[in-house]
Amino acid sequence: MARVIVIGGGYGGITVAKGLDPVADVILVERNDRFVHHAAALRAAVDDVWEQAIFMPYSYLLNRGTVVQGNVSRVDGNTVHIYGQEPLTADYVVLATGSTYPFPAKHITAQSAIAKHRLRELRAGLDSAEKAVLVGGGTVGLELAGELREAFPDMQIEIIEAADDILASPGYTPEFRKTIKDQVAELGVKVTTGAKLAFLPPTPAGTLGRFEVETTGGEAVTGDVWFQCYGATPVTGYLRGTDYEDALTEGGTVRVLPTLQVAGHDHTYALGDITDILESKRADAARSQARVVIANIASQIEGGDPEATYQPKRDWVVLPLGPTHGASQLFDGEGATRIVGAEETAEIKGTDLMISVIRSQLGLP
Repeated sequence: MARVIVIGGGYGGITVAKGLDPVADVILVERNDRFVHHAAALRAAVDDVWEQAIFMPYSYLLNRGTVVQGNVSRVDGNTVHIYGQEPLTADYVVLATGSTYPFPAKHITAQSAIAKHRLRELRAGLDSAEKAVLVGGGTVGLELAGELREAFPDMQIEIIEAADDILASPGYTPEFRKTIKDQVAELGVKVTTGAKLAFLPPTPAGTLGRFEVETTGGEAVTGDVWFQCYGATPVTGYLRGTDYEDALTEGGTVRVLPTLQVAGHDHTYALGDITDILESKRADAARSQARVVIANIASQIEGGDPEATYQPKRDWVVLPLGPTHGASQLFDGEGATRIVGAEETAEIKGTDLMISVIRSQLGLP
């Protein structure tokens, strides 16, 4: 039976592993001891109930395959090297290692117990904080502001955005941006645009500690806790100095063909945040790419060619601002834009932030 090694147990990785489990010997290699549902991580930052919910075991994901906890050091051809373990060799390798992002949107530690302890420390600090400063006015900064406002109604919250407006990345319509700005104002969140901090606060992000910094324009910014809400970085360092070096872009993403095969490597695929595909890095996009990878590897196992291709779609933007606010930018079949408010946004993402969907995929009740 053909062996498939999937590196990375995020949204795309678990989809590929589960989809190929019936037809291949699947090994999923994941550094974390639990699946982390990042889509609900900002809710977990302010709510202890959600702290428990976002960490889920991999125990029931695969019926036949194996989940190996370990940190991949490099990949040579179809051989995967894991720190402290024997190398693994496969017929097919799937790269799905995702990206890093500043806490609390993502966690550095691979141990869920330590991550939960860090979240408890964060909430204890937030209980005492009078003002929070969020550096970055993109989707993460805005969503975190909404969560903070819901949990801490008396807290002062300020977003500092270097661009001249929030949601500065391409793809957002003026109507969507205005809808979000109106709701942010309704929530009493101060937004300062066109301002860049001359230096970051001396206290670690997410840690209680009074600070005062300045913008490059000389304006003072004070607070008790701050968060960095920008800076996603693809996790591809394990490919440096290997057979895959030539497939890496200057920014560290992996060049892929429309079939999602890594450029120059017929039996290696990549998906999710690490690819050079020009679209926003979303869980639903990773799952769609995973389905292409499943189809192509299954075809190759049967002796056929990889014929399924991935075409980036126009991005749906679903942006909750806490449980009671938010908006979404949707597109119909003809590509026409539709903006909806908080109620439909909650219906799309679900009041449980899709926890039930992920639990089902992981084989959990």
